[in-house]
Amino acid sequence: MQKRCTVTEHEVQSQTSEFEILQASSGQRLDRCLSERLEVSRTQIQQWIEAGFISINGKTADQASKKVWEGDLIAANPPKPRELQLEPENIPLDILFEDDDLVVVNKAQGMVVHPAPGHERGTLVSALLFHVRGLSGIGGVERPGIVHRIDKDTSGLLVVAKTDRAHQALSEQMKSHAVRRVYDAILHGKPESSSGTIDAPIGRDPHDRKKMAVTYRGGKRAVTHFKVLETFRGFTRVECQLETGRTHQIRVHMAAMHCPVAGDPLYARSNPLRLHGQALHAKSLSFMHPVTTEALTFHADPPAYYEETLATLRRTLL
Repeated sequence: MQKRCTVTEHEVQSQTSEFEILQASSGQRLDRCLSERLEVSRTQIQQWIEAGFISINGKTADQASKKVWEGDLIAANPPKPRELQLEPENIPLDILFEDDDLVVVNKAQGMVVHPAPGHERGTLVSALLFHVRGLSGIGGVERPGIVHRIDKDTSGLLVVAKTDRAHQALSEQMKSHAVRRVYDAILHGKPESSSGTIDAPIGRDPHDRKKMAVTYRGGKRAVTHFKVLETFRGFTRVECQLETGRTHQIRVHMAAMHCPVAGDPLYARSNPLRLHGQALHAKSLSFMHPVTTEALTFHADPPAYYEETLATLRRTLL
């Protein structure tokens, strides 16, 4: 039988909530206790913990699974909710497939998937609201239809749900690793082997909250399979297949292998190719249709800048 979170009442009347754990809740997981206390989903609590918004006895909490004990003082200081009015925007979209249940889009490099501070307009969501009739509401007001994401400067394939039924089924496929996602990347340096698997947990970088890192303390399991496609002097083109889908996963795993993605503004120390963002493209996406159960596979060629970069490497650095 699960313990319920019992707390004393001295909550600050603001975005900050503070409370003391009583004996009845001693030994409970931090995320479950906060979820019950604040009436917020555990997923949201876990995101707040990763972002550094939760503390225990004055120290920033770094693990959702951390146990809380009688007498612990918990503080939650999440960002104030923003009132957001999403507006459809007539932004060109490369739609590869659409039916009554889903849309498959080839996202351009430089486009943010959903609104975030500093990126309220010009997002994929705003473009979808203009071009597509009806999106799943499971992602909330800021993320309608969004089943999975790719970074702003990563181009390539995304599947978007138009109905809640489709969203739930696609999310289950993601969780069970039934969705096949393959990326093309240009790396600095050369991996030690022509193919391999990186199985290393990823979590928030303890020294820089804007970055992720391979970390065995609070990190979540992350698995990337890679294969060398071409080699150049100082650079390598690889294919990466995701088994899991952690934030910045390929970028972090390649950097941990001492071969960061070329042009990566966070994980590469230099940018000799003068790229505007990481050379990373989601080129192949396979999944089962959430309603018809038909096996679907989509492919998208890399954008022009990527092909031009490869042409330069082949011409000058072979």
